[in-house]
Amino acid sequence: GSLVAAVLAHSGRLDKEHLGARVGRLSRRGEVCTMINKKYSEFLPSMQSAEELVAQVEGLANNIDLLKAGIENEVQRDLNVAVAEFTELKQQLERDTLVLSVLKKLQEFDTTVKECNSALLEKQYVTAAQQLEKARSSLRSLESRRGFELKILKALGTELTVQTQNMIYHLGEEWQKLIVWKLPPSKGSSSLEAVVLSELHLHTVPPQDEDAAVPPVAAVLQALAVLGELHSKLKDFGQLLLQYILKPLISHPSLQPVPEEQPDVFILRFRSQELTLDESSPMEVFDKIRLVFEVLHKYLLNVPLDQPGEDRKEGRVTLAELLGELIWEELSDCLIHNCLVKSIPTNSSKLEQYKEVIESTEEFEKALKKMQFLKEDTTALLKYACNVDSHFANKKCQDVIMAARNLMTSEIHNTVKITPDSSVALPELPDPGSGDHLKLQRPSSLLHNGTVNLGSESRLSPFTLCLPTCRISSSVQQLVELAYHTLLEATASTDLCCVQLFDCVRNIFQLFYEVVPTYHRENLQKLPQLAAIHHNNCMYIAHHLLTLGPQFRYRSTSVLSNGAATFVDLVPAFRRLGMECFLAQMRVQKGEILERLSSARNFSNMDDEENYCAANKAIKQVLHQLRRLGMVWQDVLPVNVYCKAMGALLNTALAEIVSRIAALEDISAEDADRLYSLCRIMVEEGPQVFTPLLEEDKNKKYQEEVPVYVHKWMTFKELMIILQANLQEIVDQWADGKGPLAEEFSAAEVKSLIRALFQNTERRAAALAKIK
Repeated sequence: GSLVAAVLAHSGRLDKEHLGARVGRLSRRGEVCTMINKKYSEFLPSMQSAEELVAQVEGLANNIDLLKAGIENEVQRDLNVAVAEFTELKQQLERDTLVLSVLKKLQEFDTTVKECNSALLEKQYVTAAQQLEKARSSLRSLESRRGFELKILKALGTELTVQTQNMIYHLGEEWQKLIVWKLPPSKGSSSLEAVVLSELHLHTVPPQDEDAAVPPVAAVLQALAVLGELHSKLKDFGQLLLQYILKPLISHPSLQPVPEEQPDVFILRFRSQELTLDESSPMEVFDKIRLVFEVLHKYLLNVPLDQPGEDRKEGRVTLAELLGELIWEELSDCLIHNCLVKSIPTNSSKLEQYKEVIESTEEFEKALKKMQFLKEDTTALLKYACNVDSHFANKKCQDVIMAARNLMTSEIHNTVKITPDSSVALPELPDPGSGDHLKLQRPSSLLHNGTVNLGSESRLSPFTLCLPTCRISSSVQQLVELAYHTLLEATASTDLCCVQLFDCVRNIFQLFYEVVPTYHRENLQKLPQLAAIHHNNCMYIAHHLLTLGPQFRYRSTSVLSNGAATFVDLVPAFRRLGMECFLAQMRVQKGEILERLSSARNFSNMDDEENYCAANKAIKQVLHQLRRLGMVWQDVLPVNVYCKAMGALLNTALAEIVSRIAALEDISAEDADRLYSLCRIMVEEGPQVFTPLLEEDKNKKYQEEVPVYVHKWMTFKELMIILQANLQEIVDQWADGKGPLAEEFSAAEVKSLIRALFQNTERRAAALAKIK
């Protein structure tokens, strides 16, 4: 019951709530409807207004479509027609404008040509030239128009060319009136006689007795500059100026310029005066050249000109500057090679005096720059003059090399005698000073008898390290003197010059090494005396090269004092050069000796008179050859070299004879006697070929010392003993291999000789048995 009551109560509450909610909803709906009605009443007029506007827009759109259709159909057609007419009118205007401009240019051309002719008649050359250039400019403008060609242009070009040439012709005549050259008949000659006849006349002032005054020089020059012809005129003038005035003044010291000023003309003449010196100093040459340029500057070159089209300061330039650009390079080269080069001192002591030349060169360049003939940065002459040390060294080296080459190509046979105590014309070199140099131990003093005290009982001859007595070419002696004097000059020069002169001396000897053997090759091969002299020359040079550098080490503080200045490295080459030449000659002589002995028919069958005569002739020919060599080498070669050379040649002959006789298989008694007689000739006359000295009595010493120089001498004498000895004497000479015969011959050789000399007997067999 309570549950039902609760449900009912709950249901009652729900109904009440539902009813209340429904009443609320109904009241809100009424409000909404009221508001909608209000909004609708407000919207309705707006919608009606919009519908009206839409209707109007549609009407306007229809009108626009109609208007567009009208434009496309009627207005566009009229517009196209108008554009075509405009284009045609525009093209016609352009054609008319072009024709008008051409006509104006033609009018300008005609006007300028007429004005040019008028000005030319009045001799107003500058105006005429300017009008002519305007006409040329008009013609170029006409010719530059593409697609527009007139036949008249060719005629106008021809007319312009004629007018230009006419103008140039008149200006050329005026130029020739202003500048008159009176040249010698033989044009092109720059000899002194031709230059003296040359004159330059400058008519810079019009004559007073003529009505038609000559135009001023400035007008003529400016007109030529406008036409572009001034360069060629100045070039021709500059070449004549160089050929007939400037270069002759440099080349001929006796030539002097003589300026002469008259009321209407300036004349430049020349005269020749005798001088005591063959060459003029640079100062004198500069003064003469400066005088010429001063008068030219006064009467001709000091003319300012307008140079159209050129990048110049303020567009103006003087005639002097234009002429300088054309001729200065050639003129400066001539001044350097024909003036400054010759003024370079040949002695270092005169270098200080060269400062005057440098100052004069600087003043000369300043004067030309002041006259505007040179630009401010041009210093070719001054640079050359200031570099005098290098030029001095180059010139000195060139002179030394030329002098050395002349000595090398001179005759070798002109000789002088060199002895250990002979005095050679070499510069006196003082003893080493103290100063900054290393202190050396003082050399041992010479005793009164000329020997050197070594601090003990030993003594050395003063000639110990001297070159032995011999003959050398006088040219080689002069060559060594030249080397000494050049090195002495180097010690007094600057470091750069010193090094160059030192290298020059080395070049002298290297040149000798290359030139002399080649230049005199034929004579050195054919003539024994020249080969001997060349040998002595090389040894003489090598002897001096040993001490040539150290002698100048303490002469100055120059680069020579550091010990690098030496010639010792050349000594072996020169010794080898002399020895090779002499040994080659020795080989030739040995070949001739062997060739002569080859005609002796091997010294066999001497019992045949014909064979004996052939062998005797060969022996005498060899002795004659040796005597001839002894004479040509006498007093030429050093004694020891002479004896060794003659000993070697005689030894060749003896060795050949010994080998030929020892090779014989059968020697009869008569053969032995004749062979002995031939050998005796060699023994008796062979020593006589040793004549190293001119004094006969002094040669005996060397003739007695023949065994020292001839190795086969004792062998040859032992052979002679064998040829005359019996078997017992030969065995005694052998002495069981300890005798003199055993010293010279081998056992086999002795046995061979015994078999050839003696018949086959028991005694020979016994003797052969003892030879072992």
